[in-house]
Amino acid sequence: MEAIVKISPAQALAEMRATIPLVQCITNYVAMNVAANTLLAIGASPAMVHTADEAEEFAVVADALTINIGTLSPTWVAGMTAAITGARQAGRPWIFDPVALHATAYRRDVAARLMDFSPTIVRGNASEILALSGGGGAGRGADATDPVAAAEAGARKLAAGRGCVVAVTGAVDFVTDGRRAAKISGGSELMPQVTALGCSLTCLVGAFAAAVTDPFDATVGALATFAAAGEAAAQKAVGPGSFGWRFLDALAALDGAALESTARVTLT
Repeated sequence: MEAIVKISPAQALAEMRATIPLVQCITNYVAMNVAANTLLAIGASPAMVHTADEAEEFAVVADALTINIGTLSPTWVAGMTAAITGARQAGRPWIFDPVALHATAYRRDVAARLMDFSPTIVRGNASEILALSGGGGAGRGADATDPVAAAEAGARKLAAGRGCVVAVTGAVDFVTDGRRAAKISGGSELMPQVTALGCSLTCLVGAFAAAVTDPFDATVGALATFAAAGEAAAQKAVGPGSFGWRFLDALAALDGAALESTARVTLT
């Protein structure tokens, strides 16, 4: 691992918590509450600021920006564009979550325009990354219909071509910057049954990217943290309801030693 990543997931978690990053999250209506609670539980500070009237100004003072296109409208796109402009001017990382971009022509157009602003990290499911890389992924609404492995080549191509890190999340996550790659195992089968956990993961990646210099290390650290907390929460959960609150507790309780012993990261 040392030859490819500069710091371990446990070190990345420690750096993130020491920083307590302010993360500006432009996310969808469904995800706002879950994402904010996820960031608070892990030790970051969330801010849901999306209107164009203030998004650019706020992005300058935030430590990272995350953009999720789950609930789109021209007004929200104006806010996203303004926020990205502010983040880029301030040298802050910004993370793009192209939710269901394959579903409509409007989404495809917005996703293409936002990609031209050079995101630091792109996180999506396999169908979303396939579609974004020109591989033809379809998906079913916000859900993936393709396995993570099917999107690995597209993720490498997208990362190399755009100069960003790409994370494909699913049963086993895949992360690449076009040169390096890692797979992260863990989590729980209950996670897809709890709304907005994927959207919340994008915000968590933003928190790590705000504190960890290398976006590849930051993404691997965030995904390993998410997977370890999911695995811990599933041990006592009896269904998606109890998993949801146990997951927040597991994020808050996770320390470096536990993450070091449970993280399953394979570098390829």
